[in-house]
Amino acid sequence: MRLFAQRLRLAADSRPLLGSLVLIAAIGLLWGGNWPAVRFILMDLPPLTLRAIGFTTGAVVLLGWARIRGMPLRVSRGEWPWLAITGVFTILVFNLGTAFAQLRMPTSQAAIIAFTMPCWAVLLAWWMLGERITPRQWLGLACGQLGLAVLFGPAALAAGAAGLGGPLLVLGAALSWALGTVLIKMRGAWQSPTVVITGWQFALCAVPMVVMTMVLETPPPPDQWRPSTWLALGYHLVFSICIAQMLWFLNINRLSIGQATISTLIIPVVGVAGAIVLLGEPLSLKVIIALALILGAIAIVMLNRPAT
Repeated sequence: MRLFAQRLRLAADSRPLLGSLVLIAAIGLLWGGNWPAVRFILMDLPPLTLRAIGFTTGAVVLLGWARIRGMPLRVSRGEWPWLAITGVFTILVFNLGTAFAQLRMPTSQAAIIAFTMPCWAVLLAWWMLGERITPRQWLGLACGQLGLAVLFGPAALAAGAAGLGGPLLVLGAALSWALGTVLIKMRGAWQSPTVVITGWQFALCAVPMVVMTMVLETPPPPDQWRPSTWLALGYHLVFSICIAQMLWFLNINRLSIGQATISTLIIPVVGVAGAIVLLGEPLSLKVIIALALILGAIAIVMLNRPAT
């Protein structure tokens, strides 16, 4: 009888862990699939238009969801500067950089470079927050740099600005995401719920995107969009911006930050696979080696973090 009770307790204890693993897998799959989806959208819609639509949808959905849940939408005066500056780095600059980069380079390679972010975050935290970098993390950083060197490579260097434009844009996006993450950590505890903070960040970032879209771009009317664009845009808005973001908030509340961000390991794998299958991009030896090196770097850096 005692053995049966122990087994019941173990089964109950395993359910939260199993649920968290399912959430991690879902986040990785949904955000990974967003990379080829965005590339399909960019075949019809220019980058500023895409981001204007996405940011506006994110603001409406997240703030609406918070309102339905009874969360206060008011943000204290002291949090607004931090909210704005972290939103610029983590949402505005990152999303613009990755969108423009995908117009200049293969989506599979852009996804790999973008998810060097955890490595850059470790370096920035060392510089800005005084966090110690362990020998294992230095190994991860070196592994990530080697992966970048494989992707940039002699061919990109020989092509000059034309070959380096896309990789540099997505590398800048990864650095921006890392800087925004470190600034969030520097801010410390936020008074407002995370979903409210992120919703207002989307709203602030949507304003310049809408204005710039109206001034600089003339997207084709919706009746001229291809069916693939409609499907990809639906995926991007529903699954990436809304559902995956909601799951991310849910998982952050269930796990430590270090455990939750393990989902970033899945995203470039799914992004590369999706680009190869859906976009017909070649699976070259260079891509395989770079993906393995950068995944190894992320694993070394992230799995070595203590729970927070």
